[in-house]
Amino acid sequence: MDEIIVGIDVGTTKVCTLVGRVEEEKSLRILGVGIEPSAGIRKGIIVDLPSASQAIKRSVEKAEHTSGLEITTALVSLAGAHVSSVNSRGAAGVPGGIIDAMDVGRALEQAQAVAIPHDREIVHVIQRGISVDGQEGVKTPIGMHGFKIEVETHIITAATATVDNLRQCVGEADVEIQQFVLNPLASAEVVLTEQEREMGVAVCDIGGGTTDLAIYVDGDVWHTMVLAVGGNHVTQDIAHGLRLPLAQAEEVKKQQGHAVRTDYVGDEYFMIRPFGEDRDVRINRRDLAHIIEARIAETFGLILQEIKRSGYDGLLPAGMVLTGGTAALPGIRSVAMEVLGLPVRTAQPENLKGLADKLNSPAFSTSVGLLRWALTMHEHQVAITNRARRRSRSKGEKSMDLEAVKNWMKRLLP
Repeated sequence: MDEIIVGIDVGTTKVCTLVGRVEEEKSLRILGVGIEPSAGIRKGIIVDLPSASQAIKRSVEKAEHTSGLEITTALVSLAGAHVSSVNSRGAAGVPGGIIDAMDVGRALEQAQAVAIPHDREIVHVIQRGISVDGQEGVKTPIGMHGFKIEVETHIITAATATVDNLRQCVGEADVEIQQFVLNPLASAEVVLTEQEREMGVAVCDIGGGTTDLAIYVDGDVWHTMVLAVGGNHVTQDIAHGLRLPLAQAEEVKKQQGHAVRTDYVGDEYFMIRPFGEDRDVRINRRDLAHIIEARIAETFGLILQEIKRSGYDGLLPAGMVLTGGTAALPGIRSVAMEVLGLPVRTAQPENLKGLADKLNSPAFSTSVGLLRWALTMHEHQVAITNRARRRSRSKGEKSMDLEAVKNWMKRLLP
């Protein structure tokens, strides 16, 4: 695969545009990086069109400059509390006795026949499980013999107006959106192992403005959600508790922050200048950790509520994988394990080549994940197209509409 792939991660804290090329053994070479502080975006939602457009445009221009390539199309991340999901089933008969992509597509169409409000649009239709003639657990039905195929799907929707605003902002940078990808699904492409997906695992991407969760069971997505809380809430607590400007509170969080106050046994201090003071004052690190721990524990309490509400809390032997910028906070893993009662590990992008120095952080899992998602999409399309060609040749039938096959496969992505 020699084609260039582009991902634009539009977050509350930063906009990151990556240009990548896939090399042998599915390794990614990063050709261009454009990181720009976000503007006009709050909790994953556009609140100021001109400011957000300029931030995205500057990020794209930086990536074009470092890669030497013009960016015309890209995959774009999606987050925000406006995102919701529902599970649905669809079935279709198999006229030819051997299942092809069109049969799967008809079953998917049936699954999509759910009442979606006019002010919402479908972002993903994700295959959760497939059964053929009542036999469940089928992974790849195409080419199998059968008379009836049933598909269980996880349908993710978003507010149309919010998506249109994001589409307009990206369009201002002269970039066409190939596909929107929900943040935790993109991150999962980078941080989850196949074994974790099969056993049952939750990926939790804690960004600046949102916390995004996806639950994988038996290799498929079973549940997704977005909470409108994130690292910025920790920053606001620090600003309030220590009487600091937000920018200074953010620096204190990054340089001095820790999520477990009991890790400080003795008296450790650092110096800052709060509002109303004409000189620096000493702050106890344990006091700072107390502020941070309270907010982080509350966030994981909300995550635990959502996991229990989904009904899949007993299906996660692999526990949780933490990623996103806030996952880099020291001590956060300990708090997560204590609140959730699950195994927890933190993860970040790995096995990258090229301009990857800036990307070795959990903050860039979604950005790199967009490129991995594009690669997965390409591989599925190639595999299904090759199967269709082989079947057409072996049967002497008229060749299938390969473009239609590709469109169906976009809906079948893991």
